[in-house]
Amino acid sequence: MAVYQIVKIGDPVLREKAVHVKKINSNIEKLLDNMADTMYDAPGVGLAAPQIGVSKRVIVVDVGEGLIELINPEIVSASKKTAKEVEGCLSIPGVEEEVTRPLKVVVEGLNRNGEKITIKAKGLLARALQHEIDHLDGILFIDRVEKQN
Repeated sequence: MAVYQIVKIGDPVLREKAVHVKKINSNIEKLLDNMADTMYDAPGVGLAAPQIGVSKRVIVVDVGEGLIELINPEIVSASKKTAKEVEGCLSIPGVEEEVTRPLKVVVEGLNRNGEKITIKAKGLLARALQHEIDHLDGILFIDRVEKQN
């Protein structure tokens, strides 16, 4: 497979709303493989397609529990209880800030076979999924940092 250059803050693709994947084909499967290779090489715990310059709704995440590949992921529910934790981003190297996010989320999407999957996530996995899905909507984690008075 291939390791891609990660797009850095300032590139307009990071601020675009990524395009819905209409058909899963060999190009999407290759994209998933290359995204995983790029994420592991970085190293990171998640990567969204816009971070390699591809405006498609595709993410990969691995917080140490195995690779998760999601096409057209959506957060369908989130806990009211939140936590503030430090986050970083491969597209904003050297920056780490505290971000408040729901502790638990339920995410639905498609796997590489086009099958609908549901992930009930908490802790780091929930945070990583939210972070990567934000990328698909042109939102960077620094947009969620609370302003200091």
